Amino acid sequence: MIGDAHAPGATPLDPDEVRGLIPMHIRSQAELNQWEQANILDGSAWAIRSREQAVLSERFVRELHRRMFGNTWRWAGTFRTTGKNIGVDATQIAVQLRELLENVRYWIEHQTFPLDEIAVRFHHRLVVIHPFPNGNGRHARLMIDVLLRRYGAKAFSWGGSNLETAGGARDRYLTALRAADTGDFAELLAFVRT
Repeated sequence: MIGDAHAPGATPLDPDEVRGLIPMHIRSQAELNQWEQANILDGSAWAIRSREQAVLSERFVRELHRRMFGNTWRWAGTFRTTGKNIGVDATQIAVQLRELLENVRYWIEHQTFPLDEIAVRFHHRLVVIHPFPNGNGRHARLMIDVLLRRYGAKAFSWGGSNLETAGGARDRYLTALRAADTGDFAELLAFVRT
């Protein structure tokens, strides 16, 4: 069924969110995944050519999600209003996102950490906040790649394989995120450049 969490760490959609599906011809999770991937490629192309200077702004965060999923979901680019199996309380999304973006700007300006570590910490916290009904991991990874490119660094390899399917790289990625939950970013730092 569309919206079911198939892979470990995937976020299930509630019935109202599933009703937000735009393409009416989609009948399976496989078809949805394929449609979303095409939409994500469009969002990625937009992000690469975007002249938007304020990457570390709520506006950019929302617009990138909308560009990645706007041909798929009516709610693309809007913060979730429901609880999920991960994420902060929905009423805290805007506040915690603003705080995260301010922290990242400070870390960059004051070189608090090396750029890769800033990016990893940003990614982890963005996933923890989980601002959108779905697509948060894919969105957070693209946000980080855009940030790295804006600061003249190479985008992460993210384990070198598809993180949307169960097993292998996805398992290592989720393990590294869980370690980061405890403040240990070493595994995630190693993973993103493998």
